[in-house]
Order: sequence, then structure tokens, then C-alpha cells
Amino acid sequence: MAGGGGEGVSLEYTPTWVVALVCTVIVAISLAAERVLHYAGKFLMNKKQGPLFEALLKIKEELMLLGFISLLLTVFQNRISTICIPKHLTNHWLPCNNSLPNHDDDDDHGKSTAGGGGGGHRRLLAGPSDSLGYCEKKGMAALLSLKALHDLHIFIFVLAVVHVVYSALTILFGTLKIRQWKQWEDSIQKKEEQDPEKGHEKVTHVHQHDFIKARFRVCGKDSALLSWVHSFLKQFYGSVNESDYTTLRRGFIMNHYRDNPKFNFYKYMSRAFETDFRKVVGISWYLWIVVVVFLVLNVHGWHAYFWIAFLPLILLLIVGTKLEHIITELAQEVAQRHVAVTGELVVKPSDHHFWFRKPRLVLILIHILLFQNSFEIAIFFWMLVMYGFNSCIMGQVGYIIPRLVIGVLVQFVCSYSTLPLYAIVTQMGSSFNRAIFGEDIQVKLTGWAQKVKKNKPNRKTVGGGGSSGGGGGGEGSGSNQVSDKEPPSPLPPAAIGQQSATESTIESDDRK
Repeated sequence: MAGGGGEGVSLEYTPTWVVALVCTVIVAISLAAERVLHYAGKFLMNKKQGPLFEALLKIKEELMLLGFISLLLTVFQNRISTICIPKHLTNHWLPCNNSLPNHDDDDDHGKSTAGGGGGGHRRLLAGPSDSLGYCEKKGMAALLSLKALHDLHIFIFVLAVVHVVYSALTILFGTLKIRQWKQWEDSIQKKEEQDPEKGHEKVTHVHQHDFIKARFRVCGKDSALLSWVHSFLKQFYGSVNESDYTTLRRGFIMNHYRDNPKFNFYKYMSRAFETDFRKVVGISWYLWIVVVVFLVLNVHGWHAYFWIAFLPLILLLIVGTKLEHIITELAQEVAQRHVAVTGELVVKPSDHHFWFRKPRLVLILIHILLFQNSFEIAIFFWMLVMYGFNSCIMGQVGYIIPRLVIGVLVQFVCSYSTLPLYAIVTQMGSSFNRAIFGEDIQVKLTGWAQKVKKNKPNRKTVGGGGSSGGGGGGEGSGSNQVSDKEPPSPLPPAAIGQQSATESTIESDDRK
């Protein structure tokens, strides 16, 4: 009844009230988590936070995917445990040294209980004990033991939790940073309301402008190295100051929204940041490749996770430096072409400042470094819970502490500085973000674009049919075409002139 070899009791001999109690607790916890996410979504929708709601849906999708992976491991665990391989293949690429098999087997299995009684109770998920010796009877080794499969379940759960927590911290720190820009926007709007013609009449001495003095005169036109060093350091203190915000705002409006000088750049930036955040929280296919590579490299003596911890830090410094240097390049372009200008200083946005002329490439790098960093922290907590702080798989303290420090530093700097910096600098490209329109207008534009695209084949058919479709049919067709071509009424004049560009922008964003 009790089961031999630490196998545990099967459901056949388990009291029904125990089974019902455990199921009730698990279902209750699951429903509570689902209700929390549901009400969080309703709250975001009531606050008209469409992009954040989509980000929440993205997180739910990732949790569902991780849950499905865990389900597959549970369903096929007995079949996986009966896959046998030659024993000599299991003696290489080990996370822990296997030179003392008896010691490792007993000690590590005991540690993995993390305060619970013996390793045997974890085999409740394992199934029949026959599979434990199935490969041994053949003189071979199991591809993956049942206990290793259980540990893998726990890792997937920890990875999901850390990913959700990191996503929440990312939006929290990023929002706190962007809120600082609101007072600058309010100040600019107030000045323009008081004297709208003041900026057009004055003469601006370019080299005396705060933006030029901070970005160009500090480095000089002949010192490229000094310019990069200044950009590297600038990301750690005042990555975007008031003169940067004012100048970039003016450059964006004059190039993309000239007919509306009172355009609220702060609200646009907030929506753009939320839209970018929606793409950052997902786990794309190439990130799973990164996970697999990291798991392979976790070999004893390599200290792979220690060296891997530096990769997100290096990526973070490269991306932050590049974004700061783009602002410096915009200042250099203006300073080298003009001594004085009539009106306010205006920079010229262009894609050629970005790598391969693709501003979105920077967001992909930010996505990779954030996920890589969350994976690093998830691995640490998983090892801590499953095997203990002093286990061989955890490594030496001298390697653990720097990993934690780097992980916290990368999370804070990327969320509070780099991602908001990207949100404003990426607007210095040749195109604009779909967040330039409000949520309601985005919905109408998307529906209008899809409707026009859907009716294109019908229009060709009607045009090829000539006059054969006269009478009531022709009248109905004409009325449909008029309604399709009608732009949504809330669109401002400048937006109406950019409908085709907006349509392509919306479609490309949806594909991404």
C-alpha cells in the first residue's frame, strides 16, 4: 500500500477526500490567478490603456504556452524516462562533477528537497517504479530521469513567475521616468498659448542653444571618440533632459505634424512607450533558442551563467550608447550647417542614424537583453529553491554575487533609462509610430484599412463587368464605395493626408 522504493501511494489507494482537497486547493489558486488577470484587464480597458491591455494578453499567452510545455512534460514523462542511451554519454557535459557518484547521488538528491523529506516523495508524479530500472536492465542510462523531469517542471514555473514580475517592474520604472516629461510638455504648451508667434520672430544663435552646448560643444566636431565616450556616460545621468525633450519634440512635430504645432508630444510618447512594451513582454521563438543554448552551456567548471550574465549588461551599454549618440548626431548636423536660424532650432529626423536604417532593431536588442536577464535571475532562484545555496550546481559565492548585482543593475537601468530613451529617440526616424493617433482613431483606421483591403477584389470585379451591373445593383455598389472611401470623422487634416502611410504602418505593426 505504501509503495516500495520511495515510489509513494497511487490514486487507487489514496483516500478520496485527500484527492478532492488537493484538487480544490489547486483549482482555487488557479481561478484566483485568472480572476486577478481578468480584473487587471478590465481596469486597463476602463482607463483606456489599450496597449497595456494587449501587453497583459501577451503575458497570458506566454503563461499558457509555458503551461502547455509543462503539460507535455507531464503527459510524456513515462515515455521520456524509458528512452535509453549508452551510459558513456551521460558522463560528459554535466552541471556537477560526477567523480564521486555515490556522494553526489545521495547528497544532491537530499539537497534538492529543500527542507522536505527525501527525494522519494517527489516521485508522486513519476508513475510506476518499473520505469526507474527499465534502462538499467538493458545496461543503459535513461535519457532523462523522472526526478529531472520534475525539476524541469519547477524551472518552467519559476521562469513564468520571474518573467511576469520583470514585465511589471519594466512598465513601472519606465512609466515613472516618462512622467517626468509631463511637466516639460505642460510648460511648452503654456508658453505657446501665451505667445504663439514669439518663436517665429526671434533669431536663434545655434551654438548658444542649450541643446547644442550640451551635445555638440562638449565633444566638438572633430572628436568622434570623445563623442562616443560622452554618449556612453550620458545614459547613466540625465539620459533625456529638458532641452533634449524640447528639441526632439519640435523636430518630430515639424517633420510629421506641422499643421498641428500644439500637438501633445507627451501623450504620444506615453502611448508609444506602451506600444513598445507590448512587444517587449513576449517570448519570441529566437528567445527560446537562447534558453536552449544557455541550458547546454551549463557545464561544470565553465561558470557559464557567470559569463552569460555579462551579455545583457554589454547589450545594455551598447544600446544606451547608440541611442544617446543619435541625439548627439542630430545636434552635430544642425551645428555644422547653421550659425543662426530664424525661429526655433529644428532637428531633421532620419533613419540613417540607426543601425541598418531600422529603428526597430534596437527594440529587438532590448527585448533580448531583458529576457536574457530575467532568465538569469530565474535560473538563480530555481537553483536556490531546488538544490540550496551551497549546492555544486549553484557555484561559488564569488560567481553568484556578481550575477545578482548585474541582474538588478540591468533591470533598473534598462527599465528606467534605456527603454524610455528608445521610446523618444526612435521617433527621430523617417516614419512615425501608430501611437500618434488616439486609441479610438486607431481602431477606426484599422477597421477602415481592413475594409478597403477586403473590398479591393470586389471593386476590380465591378470595374471589369462594365455597364452590365446597372440599375439598383450599380447604385448599391456606388454607395458601398463611397462609404469605404470616407475617412473617419475624428481625423485632423494632417492625419487625413497621411492615411496611406498610416495604413501601411498599422499593417506592419500588426505583422510584428
